[in-house]
Amino acid sequence: MKINRYISRAVIIAALPAILSACDDNSWNDHELEGFEEPAITNEQAIEYTLTPNDYKIIADNATNKALAGDALKAALAAVGTQGYFTEEISPRDYAPALFSDPKFPYFTLSDGSSVKLTYRIADALPTGMTEAVNALRYTVTDEDYQKVWGSDNNYTPAFAPSHTAAASLPSILAEAYPDAESGDVVIVNYQTSQTDPVFTAPAEPDTPEFPLSNVLTGSPAKGDDITINGYVVATSTQGPVVVDEAGTVFVYSPSNNADLKIGDQVVINSTIDTYNNGYQIARGADATLSGSREVTYPEPKAMTAAEIDALAKTTTPIWPVYARFTGKVSVSGNYINIALDGTSVQLSPYGASDETKSLFTDGETVTVEGYVVAIASKGKYLNTIVTKVGSATAKATATTTAAQSRAVTVASDNVNAVYSFNGSKWSADTRYTILSHADYQLMGQRYDNLSDEAPATMLPIYLSRTFPYAAEGDTKLVVYFYYASSTTTVRCDAYKFDGTGWIADNGVTTQTAQFVRTGGKWIYDPNVTITLPAGRSQPLSTLYFQACVDWVKNNIDTPTGATYVTSYGNNEYYSGTSAYQGNVDLRPSAARTQYAAGYADMTDDQIVAAMKKRFETEVMPGALSALHPDADVMPGLDVFYTINFSAYTGITTPYTIKFKVVGKGKFEFVECDW
Repeated sequence: MKINRYISRAVIIAALPAILSACDDNSWNDHELEGFEEPAITNEQAIEYTLTPNDYKIIADNATNKALAGDALKAALAAVGTQGYFTEEISPRDYAPALFSDPKFPYFTLSDGSSVKLTYRIADALPTGMTEAVNALRYTVTDEDYQKVWGSDNNYTPAFAPSHTAAASLPSILAEAYPDAESGDVVIVNYQTSQTDPVFTAPAEPDTPEFPLSNVLTGSPAKGDDITINGYVVATSTQGPVVVDEAGTVFVYSPSNNADLKIGDQVVINSTIDTYNNGYQIARGADATLSGSREVTYPEPKAMTAAEIDALAKTTTPIWPVYARFTGKVSVSGNYINIALDGTSVQLSPYGASDETKSLFTDGETVTVEGYVVAIASKGKYLNTIVTKVGSATAKATATTTAAQSRAVTVASDNVNAVYSFNGSKWSADTRYTILSHADYQLMGQRYDNLSDEAPATMLPIYLSRTFPYAAEGDTKLVVYFYYASSTTTVRCDAYKFDGTGWIADNGVTTQTAQFVRTGGKWIYDPNVTITLPAGRSQPLSTLYFQACVDWVKNNIDTPTGATYVTSYGNNEYYSGTSAYQGNVDLRPSAARTQYAAGYADMTDDQIVAAMKKRFETEVMPGALSALHPDADVMPGLDVFYTINFSAYTGITTPYTIKFKVVGKGKFEFVECDW
């Protein structure tokens, strides 16, 4: 009888004094309970488990696996964590066992004698370029870059435009950002682009009424004071704008009105001073009367030290908006974006960020942010900041440095992603890839610039049909996109192929099952394999195995003998009836005769079916298994079996199971079939 029990840490710890006080583990039983020995603590189970997206990340982050991969397979292992499937290089046989002993695995306490029947995704042969994409560098074009493109610190726009295109400008920008680039390096670039060129010297509008600024935001108004402001907008958010006058700056809390205000709009506001989260603001509901517009010049942002940030966060007196610059690491969790600042536990929180602003932040990226700190939330934990500028802080030291009085002309622009690669001498757009940008995510109905759950499988074929309406049969594309799972955003890359009517996944990714057992305190791969081949068209695993069957008949029967068991389409054969097109074994005698009458002359229907079954059992499927599993081999003291679940068609579809024994390296022997 097996004893199977769980013992909590609390019970074990509580029992330690009693155990340690005895001379022997069972000394307490020397005279009390004759014949009873304390049983070993066991948790022996047989479980079935399907890997989740987070499990692949755990596998990639596991220290044992990192040591196993070494420098040579470091990138390939990291790609398993982002892509969510194993590869030929990073196989489940070698890298799954470490998961079962990882405390993050839900069954990590299983003991010897346990087994895990693991279902996982694996790519037999990744298309060239996929690993490079998921491990790509990331670069966001900065204000300084745009200034160089336009040749001026003053007369420029923070975007590319028809006269200064991304295609013409990005190669030199990337060359400067990555002077040590090596051939094959890939970068995902984020930038703004406009359909119109800016006008830097627009003629003055005649008879523009004078708009004198007020001088009331001096810092002296208190909560409850009435106030009239003549000012202009310097920053916008979903919660309201930031407005300045001659004396100072204030946040106008208006989440449900004033949504159409733009930077540079001159406004008149009659309202009351209020406070919230230790910050002064204009009370909710204030309406701003528009009175023309002007150019906006930002002050030099205050580069705050960690000590100054801590002091600001601890202040007990409400603050007026502070224009500052911060550098830190982005953390995206669900709907929340925070930036961990160097040298302090205080974090910056982009306040009222628009979707366009949110798209500039990527989880794990180090950025430099400029904006107005308008409030201090969660008892000093967060500085609520309305962002005016986001730049990369990793590509080069001067990435976010701008002239103190630089003036950027604002034009309507789109946020765009692109994939560039280095060929050893220059950077260029890599046509192997297409990458989703902000507008694509919006069109897909996504709140943020990423996909999650099963959205890629449904959204990406539609995206490709819309983006490449004139695709020809056989065209392929690598689709790069951001994927959100387990509170982390990663880069993913999927391969698609156009079959003449639609785009289908072509990653070579299939779902397989393997068994692992725990023995001698270690998890090892159990080489017995069960493969399920679903009936029907466009079933990747069925297509893979049955096409291998067809190829075996072509190479070993038709070509040597001149027979024509294989159809002209090359995806089904009637020597044994396998069909890569239909994903089954076609046992109809009439279909066999139609394809190759000479092969079945003078045979009855029953004889034809019997012959096709025997060929499938003893020739065709063993040949296909040898081609697909050349490394399968015998193991000392253990019989290794491959069990295949498949369907046969005789006018109706019927499921069957066939079993083969591994009798040598890449050699399979028929055992039984239940048809």
